[in-house]
Amino acid sequence: MSAKPQSTDNTPPSTLSALRTLGLERAGIAAVEAALQDTASGLAAQFDAAVALVTRATGRVIVTGMGKSGHVARKIAATLASTGTPAYFVHPGEASHGDLGMIQSGDAILALSWSGETAELADIITYSRRYGIALIAITSNSESALGREADVCLYLPKSEEACPNGLAPTTSTTMQLAMGDALAVALLEGRGFTAQDFRQFHPGGKLGAKLSFVRDIMHKDEAIPLARMGARMEEALIEMTGKRFGCVGVIDQAGALVGIITDGDLRRRMKVSHDLLAEKVEQVMTPRPMTIGPDTMAAEALALLNETKRSVVLVVDEALKPVGVIHLHDLYRVGVA
Repeated sequence: MSAKPQSTDNTPPSTLSALRTLGLERAGIAAVEAALQDTASGLAAQFDAAVALVTRATGRVIVTGMGKSGHVARKIAATLASTGTPAYFVHPGEASHGDLGMIQSGDAILALSWSGETAELADIITYSRRYGIALIAITSNSESALGREADVCLYLPKSEEACPNGLAPTTSTTMQLAMGDALAVALLEGRGFTAQDFRQFHPGGKLGAKLSFVRDIMHKDEAIPLARMGARMEEALIEMTGKRFGCVGVIDQAGALVGIITDGDLRRRMKVSHDLLAEKVEQVMTPRPMTIGPDTMAAEALALLNETKRSVVLVVDEALKPVGVIHLHDLYRVGVA
């Protein structure tokens, strides 16, 4: 049993406990990292083999485990499924009472058991061997029943549990979870899974909003404040105030954007102009304004506006013709920020 940390600087005992827990779990993650870097351990080769096995699978990844390992397995299945690797969790107890029928040829099984001797996994292991279904193990004992039978064994180094009694799975489940995340990310990168792909599985909530496109949020058609080259500022101001974006885009005769007039441009011009309303828009506009494309991610648009300290940006197509306008408030409204 590890010695209980003693407070020497008025740190509350609960905080010392938290620091000890985090330190031990961090040490567990570091041990996994070191094992992956040590070619003699063989873990890196097994990890590469696991990635290749899942990539070749024509079916889904069935993730399973009992107890705390089962809870971790559910999270790993969810992470895999949301990042382009079809996966679902099968409870080993239910598998023995009919759910084995959910596992089919072409699937790959990812089984978690720290000891590798979890009795409830026996039927899934036997089923996988009988029907030639690929089996990947995440365990700390490569010589266990699970480790020996697995096609690929991701054997994790032993590490001290954060539980002072050494009983409650703490460090060990953190290590299992980290290995599952590493596997999911490696598969994601191997498939070239993009943010656009990610959005298909995360359409809701703030994450879905960040992954939406500017074309889904922007104001279009008659809502875009525009004035043509040669127009008087009087006309431009009517357009600008009527559309309420605090700006007006200036387009040439072909409809391409050549400039923008903002509140700031007006204030600067008023200091030197004798008759602002009679001037032409090209005398006041800022040429070659900042623009974005309709296929820009909403999160990118927000970052651009924040970086440039602007509140509005015009959206243009490949021919530089305005197709929309988006305001910072639009991004806030849909939950991007």
